[in-house]
Amino acid sequence: MTEPSKPGPAAEVGLDLIAPEMLAPALRRLTLAALGVGVGVGLLLALVVHWTVALAAAIVLGAPTALYAMAVQRRRIRLAGTELRTRTWRGERRLNLAEATGMEIVVHPGKLSRIVLRVTAGPETRVVPLAMYTDSGSGRELHILGLRKLADGLASCPLAAALAISGMLVQQLRAEARDANAEERPLYRAVQLVRVRDVVSAIVLSDSDIAELAR
Repeated sequence: MTEPSKPGPAAEVGLDLIAPEMLAPALRRLTLAALGVGVGVGLLLALVVHWTVALAAAIVLGAPTALYAMAVQRRRIRLAGTELRTRTWRGERRLNLAEATGMEIVVHPGKLSRIVLRVTAGPETRVVPLAMYTDSGSGRELHILGLRKLADGLASCPLAAALAISGMLVQQLRAEARDANAEERPLYRAVQLVRVRDVVSAIVLSDSDIAELAR
């Protein structure tokens, strides 16, 4: 008799809106530039002030930008089954979408508007970027595989909001599959919905907003 095969671990899919590989060269250059500016200013100041003052100035000028760039290089958002895994400079944290206690779609309006999924499970909150758009409708959207896996993961959550958002992402997938224009894509329509309200602060879409976008 053959033993039944055991399911392996769920394959991970990246949910980064911009692939880390695309950002890495620019972030490395930014890190080196920040360090170079700090060292250069420190050496110049060392000629006229005490070395401790010059060192402090070098650290203040170069360190924050360099540390920020290095922290961004470490950031990753991945999904394995229903488990959302986020990695930052502080390490990796995990949140199970199936056990979420709250779920919202948040739009940050502006010249470059962003739309994100905000998930809460107990004290933990994670944000997954879904898309960003300019006023003209151009921009970047989460890739198709990421959208599909995210929609599947949300469908496993018993929350009504999760099921509605999953339906909206499915409509986004269908629009992308037929290469629909921006006005036919739910994520872009969500951004437009907020822009016409003439607000500058982030807006959480209502249940009726999401239901309309999922049609």
